[in-house]
Amino acid sequence: MPKIRLLIVDDSALIRQVLTQIFAETSDIEVVGVAADPYIAREKIKQLNPDVLTLDVEMPKMDGVTFLGNLMRLRPMPVVMVSTLTEQGADVTLRALEYGAVDFVAKPKVDVAESLKDYAAEIIGKVRMAAKAKVKPLEKRAVKASKPAMAPGAKHSADVILKAGTGGGHFRTTDKIIGIGSSTGGTEAVKDVLAMLPMDIQAGIVISQHIPAAFSGPFAKRANSVTPLTVCEAADGQQILPGHVYIAPGDRHLLVQRDGARYVCRLNDGPPVNRHRPSVDVMIRSLAQNAGPNAIGVMLTGMGDDGAAGMGELKECGAPILVQDEKTSVVWGMPGEVAKRGFADEILPLNKIGPRLIELIKK
Repeated sequence: MPKIRLLIVDDSALIRQVLTQIFAETSDIEVVGVAADPYIAREKIKQLNPDVLTLDVEMPKMDGVTFLGNLMRLRPMPVVMVSTLTEQGADVTLRALEYGAVDFVAKPKVDVAESLKDYAAEIIGKVRMAAKAKVKPLEKRAVKASKPAMAPGAKHSADVILKAGTGGGHFRTTDKIIGIGSSTGGTEAVKDVLAMLPMDIQAGIVISQHIPAAFSGPFAKRANSVTPLTVCEAADGQQILPGHVYIAPGDRHLLVQRDGARYVCRLNDGPPVNRHRPSVDVMIRSLAQNAGPNAIGVMLTGMGDDGAAGMGELKECGAPILVQDEKTSVVWGMPGEVAKRGFADEILPLNKIGPRLIELIKK
């Protein structure tokens, strides 16, 4: 197989050097060039025809998001943003995802060079994934004006947070609850689904999106601006109400718990599950144990298999499972795994998931 041709765009010579060293350790990625600013990058894209870009957010002469907007209009290609772990960095990075960036690497605020080496496996994995991702021109996209992800280690199951079969049980109620899992490409997919739902929908919605801690609050605010629903970052003990959306904080697991005849959010600081915190598997297992047939599971675009096992448990309880199709997914990893295991009741394009949820809730 031909190597993935990578162009590194960053104003820091040290970061360019560190990233080049990281990719030199791989056999399938070749750094074909580096650029210190977007103007140099523009010429090198023409000369070198790279498959993927890593792009710094903050650069002289032209910021990364402005450059990305121009790039995605004129020559759409997979881009992985390199972002700071600050609230301002989060807001800019989320805007970059709206413009069509496939994913981002969150660099820490101190000792950046050494810390990037600690996340080498994550960086390499995201570039490999980006090379396979589906990228759309910007004019076809609806653009509206913490802790970093854990370095790969032991891959735990949801058992480390919530043992199978230990929930509060199901109870007779008309209250419905929707559980949505997503990862790569999910910030935009989640907003698209929420924008289709009416304010008076008779269901609460819980979401676990793989995202750093500094990003989940700004993400909730951006999602709140595009939907008639009320969207917030989940708090421990918060009651789950119809027409409200609760997004897992970026460094904590979100569980749904029964409290009498109510559902409430519970946050958990336990170890990563499937190398993620929050984990979709943890949230969906809690739904299976505490809501069962009163729930609906939804799996959107994402890399890996987090959430697949949980969706199987939820399906066994009689809950319908909806999965985003491959064509509209940026990466058909998480939804594809649910489908491959036979847990998906319906595989739908992204624009059909919201309307289908409305139909299921009305039933």
